[in-house]
Amino acid sequence: MSSPPGDPVVLRRDVLASGGSDKELYASVRRGDLVRIRQGAYCPAPIWESASAEEQHLLRVRAVLRQYAPDVAVSHLSAAVAIGAPLLQALPTQVHLTHLDATGDRHQAAVTHHRGACTVEDLGCWEDHWITSPTRTTLDCARLLDRDAAVCLLDWMLQQGHTTKTLLRYRLSHMRTWPKTLAIRRYIDVADPASESVGETLARLLFLDHGLPLPRTQLEVYDQTGRLIGRLDFAWPELATVVEFDGREKYTRYLREGESATDAVLREKAREDAIREVTGWTVVRITWADVVHRPAQTVDRIRRAMASRAA
Repeated sequence: MSSPPGDPVVLRRDVLASGGSDKELYASVRRGDLVRIRQGAYCPAPIWESASAEEQHLLRVRAVLRQYAPDVAVSHLSAAVAIGAPLLQALPTQVHLTHLDATGDRHQAAVTHHRGACTVEDLGCWEDHWITSPTRTTLDCARLLDRDAAVCLLDWMLQQGHTTKTLLRYRLSHMRTWPKTLAIRRYIDVADPASESVGETLARLLFLDHGLPLPRTQLEVYDQTGRLIGRLDFAWPELATVVEFDGREKYTRYLREGESATDAVLREKAREDAIREVTGWTVVRITWADVVHRPAQTVDRIRRAMASRAA
């Protein structure tokens, strides 16, 4: 039951070719040694059960690629997962492939087959297989996702340096006859490479939808000595108002060496006090729940802060 180096996926055809049988495969599944991850493909149970949802999807992608001819490319949402992009919507249940011979447009055996012309610049390599480029992947995904999820993906791709608005618009100009391209142009317009999290992107879209003035993002604030105090998530200098998005990463992922979550909270509080002392601006803190579950109330809080400063 061998697999290529680094690939734990076991294919039924390889088992049969090496003298094994379906009976042996079924017995391995019943014992809990293997997990059937798709038609004709299995994975050692410890590897599958310890894998994240993203890793499990990529195991299915690897299985499909080994089962298909080499003239396909990992694409759309599967390519986004392979690149490491965060997806606001649920992970795809289907593996997405684009056929380089321009066939496709069907769903079969948990695989979505896409048909779309690919140029040389649309393709790259992933684990010795074809994958659509970040620019092409972003545009393909934007055609499948709703606005919020599409802009979250755009922001991340731009922030990571995987693409640029210039590249996106250039490639989109060659896809004018494809569905939903007008919407994608609007998504590109509102995308912001300064966004550092999905939460920040959703907050910015919330401001846009409720008619708040366009904020400055990641505005740097310095004290009288020229020392950088911090970067503000959203700032309206003319209204002396700041909005800071409190995401979990701020207190977990970005911990400094030897720092606890409590230390991070105290550090963030000291930073906020310093911002108020230097600028005199009002700071409004919001969370994921404020943006997703209490949007109207959250906007009202920000409007009141702006109105108070204006008065």
